[in-house]
Amino acid sequence: MRIICIALLLASTEAFVPAPLHRPQSTRQQPTVFMSAETTAAEESAVSTEQSMDEVSFPPILEELRDVAMKLHTKEQAPREGQAKAPAKPAEPYVPTTQADYLQFLVDSHAVYVALEEIVNSKDKLAPFRNTGIERTKELEKDIAWMCEEFDLERPAVGGAGDRYAETLRDMVKGDADIPEFMCHYYNFYFAHLAGGRMIGKQMSKLLLDGKTLEFYKWGEDVNELKAKVKNQIEEAAKEWTREERDKCINATPATFMGGGAINGYLYGGSPH
Repeated sequence: MRIICIALLLASTEAFVPAPLHRPQSTRQQPTVFMSAETTAAEESAVSTEQSMDEVSFPPILEELRDVAMKLHTKEQAPREGQAKAPAKPAEPYVPTTQADYLQFLVDSHAVYVALEEIVNSKDKLAPFRNTGIERTKELEKDIAWMCEEFDLERPAVGGAGDRYAETLRDMVKGDADIPEFMCHYYNFYFAHLAGGRMIGKQMSKLLLDGKTLEFYKWGEDVNELKAKVKNQIEEAAKEWTREERDKCINATPATFMGGGAINGYLYGGSPH
């Protein structure tokens, strides 16, 4: 039966929504402010502008990211909310995925996770995202070694898909101003694996590995709790972003789908690169 690999998916149909912040009520009586009849229109306008700036708030960033992502999903990938047109069926005959194809997928994925971890470890503002429990480099190293030994395969060099995406990420982050864009890639790549990636893992396990579950698909704690924890950290980081910075994050979504989707291409049987 033909295996159809799932393109990058967001981890949940529900975005994390942080509890609203409330300022504590003061018991101290506030002074009454009287405005004279001579108060100018300019002064009133300045007061109004200041109040409106204080009241500016944005929806959770993951909710905004999810809205954009749904526009890039097909109905097959997201039956209830997918909006993208399904790609045409390939004209060439289907080529079964092999252990070598799967190994290449793991090697390229590893290269991207290495780049993500390097960037997180190099920026102080990304410190909350170090050692979260969703990192995958050590697990992939074990799986790649096992695949090579089990199926008598030679570890391949990083392919074009993984190399290009890893370098794109490294070139992207020059300073703190680039962090919002990077966080879109961080979120989509890690959480795609936590959701649709686990479905791919089950398919490949059944098809190629006699039911063995790779370390890549194992986490040391409850997956839902892990996802909630990291989502909360992303929301906390985004609270400091301006509307422009949030848009920079959201607008990076198509590029994250292209980067991850190219690596998933190895699972269609033979490298398309």
